[in-house]
Amino acid sequence: MFTLAEVASLNDIQPTYRILKPWWDVFMDYLAVVMLMVAIFAGTMQLTKDQVVCLPVLQSTVNSKAQPGTSGKADFTTVETTTGQGEEASMRTVSFGSAPTVTPDVPLSRATSSQYQPTESGEELKKEQKDSSGRKTNLDFQQYVFINQMCYHLALPWYSKYFPYLVLIHTIILIVSSNFWFKYPKTCSKIEHFVSILGKCFESPWTTKALSETACEDSEENKQRLTGAQSLPKYVSTSSDEGSPSASTPMITKSGFKFSADKPMIEVPSVTILDKKDGEQAKALFEKVRKFRAHVEDSDLIYKLYVGQTVIKTVKFIFILGYTANFVNTISFEHICNPKVEHLIGYTQFECTHNMAYMLKKLLISYISLICVYGFICLYTLFWLFRIPLKEYSFEKVREESSFSDIPDVKNDFAFLLHMVDQYDQLYSKRFGVFLSEVSENKLREISLNHEWTFEKLRQHVSRNAQDKQELHLFMLSGVPDAVFDLTDLDVLKLELIPEAKIPAKISQMTNLQELHLCHCPAKVEQTAFSFLRDHLRCLHVKFTDVAEIPAWVYLLKNLRELYLIGNLNSENNKMIGLESLRELRHLKILHVKSNLTKIPPNITDVAPHLTKLVIHNDGTKLVVLNSLKKMINVAELELQNCELERIPHAIFSLSNLQELDLKSNSIRTIEEIISFQHLKRLTCLKLWHNKIVNIPSSITHIKNLESLYLSNNKLESLPAAVFSLQKLRCLDVSYNSIALIPVEIGLLQNLQHFHITGNKVDILPKQLFKCVKLRTLSLGQNCITSIPDKVSQLLQLTHLELKGNCLDRLPATLGQCQLLRKSGLVVEDHLFDALPSEVKEVLNQDTSIPFANGI
Repeated sequence: MFTLAEVASLNDIQPTYRILKPWWDVFMDYLAVVMLMVAIFAGTMQLTKDQVVCLPVLQSTVNSKAQPGTSGKADFTTVETTTGQGEEASMRTVSFGSAPTVTPDVPLSRATSSQYQPTESGEELKKEQKDSSGRKTNLDFQQYVFINQMCYHLALPWYSKYFPYLVLIHTIILIVSSNFWFKYPKTCSKIEHFVSILGKCFESPWTTKALSETACEDSEENKQRLTGAQSLPKYVSTSSDEGSPSASTPMITKSGFKFSADKPMIEVPSVTILDKKDGEQAKALFEKVRKFRAHVEDSDLIYKLYVGQTVIKTVKFIFILGYTANFVNTISFEHICNPKVEHLIGYTQFECTHNMAYMLKKLLISYISLICVYGFICLYTLFWLFRIPLKEYSFEKVREESSFSDIPDVKNDFAFLLHMVDQYDQLYSKRFGVFLSEVSENKLREISLNHEWTFEKLRQHVSRNAQDKQELHLFMLSGVPDAVFDLTDLDVLKLELIPEAKIPAKISQMTNLQELHLCHCPAKVEQTAFSFLRDHLRCLHVKFTDVAEIPAWVYLLKNLRELYLIGNLNSENNKMIGLESLRELRHLKILHVKSNLTKIPPNITDVAPHLTKLVIHNDGTKLVVLNSLKKMINVAELELQNCELERIPHAIFSLSNLQELDLKSNSIRTIEEIISFQHLKRLTCLKLWHNKIVNIPSSITHIKNLESLYLSNNKLESLPAAVFSLQKLRCLDVSYNSIALIPVEIGLLQNLQHFHITGNKVDILPKQLFKCVKLRTLSLGQNCITSIPDKVSQLLQLTHLELKGNCLDRLPATLGQCQLLRKSGLVVEDHLFDALPSEVKEVLNQDTSIPFANGI
């Protein structure tokens, strides 16, 4: 025997799931419990008290003749027995007042052989009635028990016998159908995860803080609206000019969140203190919500399963109601039984009574009533399911009531679960929406960031760069800490991989800031901050992946002097350059572009009149169109590196003010066009290194003012005498070629200060080399030199001498006469240095800082 609690446990769910139980599911659960009670009560009564009592029908021919109107009735004797029990019961006879009938007092065998016997005289009958209190039969107790059990199974309708069990089975099916979506593994895991996240979001201190700040902002806005109600209309458009930038103002706005100097941020008192632990938990919740949304929005299994189980319950209700209503009238107190056991009992027909008939009938009517209520609720559930699209959920109301206007709408199972939660309490979805908002997440990051990066911590990260400027480099943070803008003496600010960088008006405090680096950091600025940067910023470095990542306000910094752009400037399919107009950069002097250009962006011509230096570093993409260079008449320095150039571009020869040309890392094989450089009277530096040049034409002598010539990493085998006719040459670099001989004409270069011939095949140093007495740097490493002449002592200004990688067996002792040469500037093998005389080594080991110290 099972208890009600054991059966009701089928209807139990986790307490946390109650937020997903709308009122109709709760009501149906209670109805199912009541139906369970009806089933168990009826079953208990049936097992303990269900009885059928039967008596044989005694037929009389006399009675049938004397009273034809009552021929269907007969006098009978009652013997009480209880079916299903082995207890003995006493037999008593009760006579019922109908027309008397005559039963012959004959043996049972005779009674079974003949039902109709001649009756005795009326006098004997009266005498018999006076002597007995009822009609006697020839049945003993065991026969009555037997016939009662036979008639219980034959005469009673099946529904009267199995009604409790049917109710129990139907109720269990309904209970299982109601809670199957909580038990099915593929939906149970999602529901459990959703409920867990929802509870944490509801109780998170960040939710309370965010909504409280929203309420404070709304109340402040209401005060402002009431104050200006007389002068303003009731409806104020969100696109109003107040607090928003004009078309020319680089105000970067984001949906639901504005940065403006005209309309300052409302100072909201902190309602709750969000400590570091709460902040970390809130950030973890944002990540969980993001992943859960991506996982659940992909399918609608939960929605389909809930609809399916509701349809099953509705069909079950129709089925139960359809067949149960027909059995109400079949439950009766009296029944006629024809067991066909005349050879055992002696009677063919019995009249039986069912003692539970009235009770079962009332329970059945109650059950039908409960089923009808249950069914109508199922129909209402189906109406609710299909009345509105439950696979879509909009946070429009939440967006209107809060400042988080970027809360996205959701779909599929995520939307359905939120609809179910709304039937419990709409506050849950409102608080849950806070964790779907990027604005809310950014606010949390900002608070956590400011807690972590204090002024003292930032001060420790400030360093001095190569230019002896104070520099701060922030890498991979969630934003820019507010304390950064309190470092008023900062010169250089580097922001790298900070996707949500925002520059507020406080940057105007940083009066020393002149250089800004934005590395994969599309920073957004407020209007006041932009005004400050426009007037004070001198150097800007922007590194990006796509040209669209360049902030729009960059093109409006009118006082900018240097601009460095590193990234892909080509738009889709490399059909056009995505760089915007540089017309507003009126004071730009230096433009550095490192990209994959096929032509010089035409927008660069906007700054051509005042541009003095142009640097283009390609990634190996061939630069084809160079006609735009002709417009840059004031360019003094031009670098075209790694552009796959095969010849010197003719457009360069039009740059009359050009002073330095760098064509490093191209594919130039011949430089016959070098004769055209004679028109560039101001050209002093020519860098043709890292190419494929085989020889130097004699026309190089026409570049009279050339002071620096870089031809390293080419394929030169010799140096023509024409090179040494450049009397103004101060730096000559022919390293890493295949030169075997240094011409004696090198002595003509009396102004030569730096000579590099490392990595060649030189074996002998001409004495004329040491006539270049102004030499300060002499690089002779990785050659085949066997000896260094003693005339090296003539190089009194020599500070750097590289000899490593040759075939030397000793160093000349005259090295000590090179007054400015020190050991740090002598690159040679250790054993050669150790072989020098001690006095020479002592001179070379002198500290070069001593003279300077004495001067101080």
